[in-house]
This record gives sequence, structure tokens and C-alpha cells, in this order.
Amino acid sequence: MSGAGVRSVARIVARDDGRGGTALPVLESDGPLALRRTRGSGGRARVMLVGAMSGPLGGDHFTVEGRVEEGARLSVGSAAATIALPGQAKGEARYDVRLAVAGHGELHWLPEQLISAQGSDLSVTTRVDLAATARLVLREEQVLGRVGEEPGRLTSRLTVRVAGQVVLDQELACGPGAPGGWDGPAVLSGYRAVGQLVVVRPEFGTDPVTAAVLGEGASLVPLAGPAALVTAVAPDALRLRRLLDEALASLPRA
Repeated sequence: MSGAGVRSVARIVARDDGRGGTALPVLESDGPLALRRTRGSGGRARVMLVGAMSGPLGGDHFTVEGRVEEGARLSVGSAAATIALPGQAKGEARYDVRLAVAGHGELHWLPEQLISAQGSDLSVTTRVDLAATARLVLREEQVLGRVGEEPGRLTSRLTVRVAGQVVLDQELACGPGAPGGWDGPAVLSGYRAVGQLVVVRPEFGTDPVTAAVLGEGASLVPLAGPAALVTAVAPDALRLRRLLDEALASLPRA
């Protein structure tokens, strides 16, 4: 990867404030990534990730690190879609997300969609480590190409561990140069929007969800441990979001 790309790191630490709320002792960002605290509710702090510039572009490396400490509750979203674009620098762009949730902590990671524009080359890796009593709602949405254009190359890997045990480790590669079959009936079947929802709740360990087809293009499966996975494909981002929202609403609540 060329050294000409931009490096940017954003860090969030959420901590129980001892009064029924959540403090944010660390909220740091630089370069194209900016973090803004917004109004939370129900003891949960809320942070928005704002892209101050276009990107990631070719050769860029963005990193977001989030840590939810014991008993804290945090929701993270983004102000707009992230668009992977070709840049003047040669080479792959990288976007790394590293998340950790301690015991009795809760994290909702709900960014807007990632759009892979024609000519771009982006590798996204998301790693989540949770304590046995932690809770998680994580959404990923990827749109392959803007309206009327072919997608760029996009490689996405998501790994989730609970109490040190891997409950999910999967990778998807799409676009030019990706292994054959990514657009075939076994993967995207011609659709251009793909997403997943990972939900981790301690009660799923003793009362797992039941595998089900959730309308056209979506499915729900239990994972090893206290976790469930919803996978969906759709013709566009709007339909994809609707499928994932409906799936989350259908899950049993504690």
C-alpha cells in the first residue's frame, strides 16, 4: 500500500458514571474521522461518526476503536453513508473497526451503509470482543456501486468473540478480482445491497433463536453461544434497511 494515503484514528471509551448514565472519558478523532456526542436516552450515551472528508480513498487507512466498560451502554451511528472511492494513491484502502464490551455492558453499532464506488478497492475488517454478560447489536450494510455504475472491489471480514470463543468469523469479497461466484445464486444472486445483523444477548445461550426465513432475501440463524445472525440481500439500500429493521424487531426481548 502506498505511503501517500491518509491515516486516521478515532477512539471511544464509554464508562458507567455511577448515576445510571454513561460517561465518555475518551472521545478522540483526527483527519477525516470526527466523533460527536449527541443526546442519548435511557442511560445510553450516543455518538455519531462524521466523515469530514471524502473517503476512504485508495491508499487510506482508517481505524475506529471503541471500548464499553463494565455496565456502560453506548450507541454509535454515522451521519451519512461511507463511500469508498478511487484515489490518486495506488493500492488498497483499509477500514478497521475494533470493538470491546465488558461485563454487563451494551453496545449498539449502527453505522449507515458503505457504498463501494466503481474503481475503488477497500478492505474492511471488524473485530468485536465481548464478555460473557455483554450485549451487542451490530449492523453492517454494503451497497455495490452507486446508481448505474459497477461496484469497486470490496472485501469485508467480521469476527465476533464472546468470552474468548469465536461465535462468528466470515468474509465476503465482491467486485472486480473477487473469487468467482460472488454475484451468483449462492451469494448475492444479482442483488447489489447486502447486510447482516449480529445480536448477542446472554439469554440466547439458554434459549437460542429458531432459524427462519424472514421474507424474501433475509434469514435468521442461531450462532454458537448467545448470539444470532441475520443475513439479507436486496435490490437497494432502502429495502435492505427495512429487512434488517424488521428482523431486529422480531427477535425476542429480555
